Amino acid sequence: MTTASIASALYQVSIRNGRHEMKADEPMDLGGGDTGPTPDALLEASLASCTAITLRMYANRKNWSISSISVLVNLERKEGKTFFTRVIDLQGDLDPTQKNRLLEIAKACPVSKTLLGEINIDSQLK
Repeated sequence: MTTASIASALYQVSIRNGRHEMKADEPMDLGGGDTGPTPDALLEASLASCTAITLRMYANRKNWSISSISVLVNLERKEGKTFFTRVIDLQGDLDPTQKNRLLEIAKACPVSKTLLGEINIDSQLK
């Protein structure tokens, strides 16, 4: 469970998830203090980190030699639609078949499935 709260500092949000704390904010040109990533940047980070973790888990199970995995994610909104671009850089001794399999695994990471699935948000006032 995650809790976000905002006080009087314009757009600066304190986020708590269990024992982890972080901030979200808007850039200065939008009136924020730029003290943390934007909500969209956090969404990009969720997809990027889930992809990297999923690929590392799969590669480890298969004993594939990967020295590093980098995932770049960019979110853009155009004409009422949201577009994600995900670029995966795999460093290691992999053949084309292994690389293609890892691309398929990336598409199946839990955050990818969430973003591509039907999403319902139940909002209530306390």
